[in-house]
Amino acid sequence: MRQPVVRLLRPTVAVAVLAGLVAAPWVVDDYTSALLARTLALGLVAVGVALLTGVAGLPTLGQTAPYAAGAYAGALVGGHLCDVGAVQVLVAGAAGAALATATLPLVLPARGVVLLMITLAVGELAVVLAGRWTSVTGGTDGLAGIAPTRPLWGLPVLTTDRARYLYTLVVVAVLVGLVLLVLRTRVGLLLRAGRDDEARLRASGHRVAAHVAGVHVAAGAIAGAAGSLLATAQQYVSPADFGFDTSALLLLGVVVGGTASVGGALVGAVLVVAARDWLFGALPGQAPLVLGLAFVVVAHLLPTARRARPPARPRPASAPLGPRPADARRPTSATGVRA
Repeated sequence: MRQPVVRLLRPTVAVAVLAGLVAAPWVVDDYTSALLARTLALGLVAVGVALLTGVAGLPTLGQTAPYAAGAYAGALVGGHLCDVGAVQVLVAGAAGAALATATLPLVLPARGVVLLMITLAVGELAVVLAGRWTSVTGGTDGLAGIAPTRPLWGLPVLTTDRARYLYTLVVVAVLVGLVLLVLRTRVGLLLRAGRDDEARLRASGHRVAAHVAGVHVAAGAIAGAAGSLLATAQQYVSPADFGFDTSALLLLGVVVGGTASVGGALVGAVLVVAARDWLFGALPGQAPLVLGLAFVVVAHLLPTARRARPPARPRPASAPLGPRPADARRPTSATGVRA
């Protein structure tokens, strides 16, 4: 009974949250609008996590690496080359895809827990590199004073928190819509088939390695684009934005929203990040403990957090006991023909 109820409540909650996101900048203050813009950027990274973990069956804790690459690339382009948001999103997406491509030799042969640990290590290495590459990233001090962004050529610069939030919301909506459209094509069917039975998909002649590489690079591009939105929303980027706690929040949001649901992952990440920010104010110093307990509870109680066991294959019926049919008892000749 719980699964039909969850299936009924999930789209209702998603619609309510999305309606609230559209109305939010006219209801809340500027600080909350800026906070929601950063939350939406993180929710877009959660879409890539859902694409890998739920749709393709590749669990990951390392999407913060292309997220960081996109954030720094977008910030550098905006500060030195071009203040157009569309250009920054494209460059940041390319940076995230490039980093994901560089890690393919590590990702392609791994599955399961091994893949989870490899991606976690990649994410932590990206944070260490961002903290030490002072000449480019500003080190642990980060990049401050990022120039304001204009969405497209000829449009005004985004100077208010409300404008930056609406820009972030539009970009996230467009990218999520593109992901949903692609998943409705043959590509989505192949990814789900590889998740359910990779050996059978490979035996049928499909190039599983190419599918894995493609979805990994695509998720990196999505995370990179989200990094550009983060730089635009808060006009500041530092390694603290991409630590392990961010990876854990992303995975928790994906589990809450449904591992195989792209829209649910976005809504789940928004809810989890909003809960975290509220807990930091309500329970100073205790928010990580509460979130950790919430992760354990969600992983054990939500049906979407556990993959159902595949149905057992029926065993072939055993041969009936008793005497064999008359034609089976007939002797055969030397040529193999029954007498």
